[in-house]
Amino acid sequence: MDPRIEKLARVLVHYSVSLKKGQLVKIVGETAALPLIKAVYKEAVKVGAHPYTQIRVPDNEEVMLKLGSDAQLKYLPPMAAMEIKKIDAYIGIWGSENTRNMSGVDPKRQALARLATKKVFDTFFKRVSAKELSWVGTQFPTPADAQEAEMSLSDYEDFVYGAGHIDARDPVAHWRKVHKEQARLVKILNRFDRIHIQSKDTDLKLRVKGRKWINCAGTENFPDGEVFTSPIEDSAEGYIRYSYPAVYGGREVEDVRLEFKKGKVIAESAGKNQNYLTAMLNMDKGARFLGEVAIGTNYQIKRSSTSILFDEKIGGACHLAVGKSIPEAGGKNNSVLHWDMVCDLKKNAQITADGKVIYKNGKFTI
Repeated sequence: MDPRIEKLARVLVHYSVSLKKGQLVKIVGETAALPLIKAVYKEAVKVGAHPYTQIRVPDNEEVMLKLGSDAQLKYLPPMAAMEIKKIDAYIGIWGSENTRNMSGVDPKRQALARLATKKVFDTFFKRVSAKELSWVGTQFPTPADAQEAEMSLSDYEDFVYGAGHIDARDPVAHWRKVHKEQARLVKILNRFDRIHIQSKDTDLKLRVKGRKWINCAGTENFPDGEVFTSPIEDSAEGYIRYSYPAVYGGREVEDVRLEFKKGKVIAESAGKNQNYLTAMLNMDKGARFLGEVAIGTNYQIKRSSTSILFDEKIGGACHLAVGKSIPEAGGKNNSVLHWDMVCDLKKNAQITADGKVIYKNGKFTI
């Protein structure tokens, strides 16, 4: 086994979710990610926690989406609603044998199935905001994900572990340093109200007064590196063109452009899979409003891999998510959608806050 797998497992268990003796922790992933699932399980046992696993079977999910009745798609198993109230920690491990297994599924049926999870989705975010539930999502490098990123498996492994500084002697020390620097940024950002993002094909204004900027340094996503908040729901005005492919629910949408008025997406376009984009935006009443605005700070990630876990952290980029607000940031928009999309800001770009330039060509100036 690659020794970095066990090292990552230790970081996830001891730092990201700070698992304690006696806590109930759910570990979720596909069979392709079994090496990391087993390493995390072992580390949780050593802590004295109570781990259990859920192995996802994408083929079964595809069967349900293609053949299930509307009633079946809308059905939420009662154990799912109970489980989210009981667990103390959640560790999600991404890594697939086939990253495009949902390509033949009707997007409207995907949206219908997603709506069924609303109760679990809302409870999850409520408990996270109340500090009752700790969680982290991470990537296990698989051949399929390497192909998606247009890398060899060995190069992709180096990319994944490098982004998390797992090769460092003490990865946790690195992330604590990141947390300290971002705490400084967050303190300054919390003073501002009017945010204006400008770059090629992007001119978007929004407000964040009364909202809280959040410092992300490896405790909910790993790898990490961002600061984010939730915009005031009716404040977005203007347009944004996203630089990188936007992936959600196993489907990729390219060259996304969104236009906002009074906070709502009033027009959308895409160079690929526009019908899917529109179906997701029509999922529910909150899906056309912004739930998050964020700035990536991980300069170890220098290129898109079509995985939002990494792309949204790119140093020199911002991302804005349509759909669900993050309660811990003070957001109020409610949706079962939360779709992050990334805009590069490294060239001829800036962000101003209350008229002051705070970010220029991929770097904070504060």
